Amino acid sequence: MRFALIDGAKAEFPVHRLCRVLGVSQSGYFAWRGRSACRRQRDDMVLLAHVRSAFALSNGTYGSPRMTRELRDSGLRVGRRRIARLMRDNGLQARQKRRFKRTTDSNHAWPVAPNLLDQDFTATAPDRKWGAGISAGISAGISYVWTREGWLYLAVVIDLFARRVVGWATGDRLHRDLALAALPKP
Repeated sequence: MRFALIDGAKAEFPVHRLCRVLGVSQSGYFAWRGRSACRRQRDDMVLLAHVRSAFALSNGTYGSPRMTRELRDSGLRVGRRRIARLMRDNGLQARQKRRFKRTTDSNHAWPVAPNLLDQDFTATAPDRKWGAGISAGISAGISYVWTREGWLYLAVVIDLFARRVVGWATGDRLHRDLALAALPKP
């Protein structure tokens, strides 16, 4: 471990000074550098190639338990902790599932607007019927997307005749003003 530290820092500091600070001999460091990898290290390199391949095939979703199961199914004799160490040392971290966020609250005391369209999504002329929900196979309404800064909400209004977007708005909070801002101004 000390020799690996010296090897990594030798570009910034002289080797003799690093050896003196870490309490090892220079000859020991140079002997370590000239040595070939031991059998365990060679096995780890071969195993790491299998791990990277399976990790890429899983689209980065396999952690060490699933990776161990995958490698055992392919005929390799491996342990979970060894796989975890190899993945950790090489920066292979499984992607986490996205958080579920509930956006609809049906248990409220507010009045519910009447359904004027009554599931009739056909329009005879432009600007007669607009939709802001999932209608006729077109996804409109309020959608939400997880970004690095948090949830981003998108409100969309479509013309049911032309099936084109007539208004939209985005915001960082889900509230009534977002839906009102999506309505086109006369």
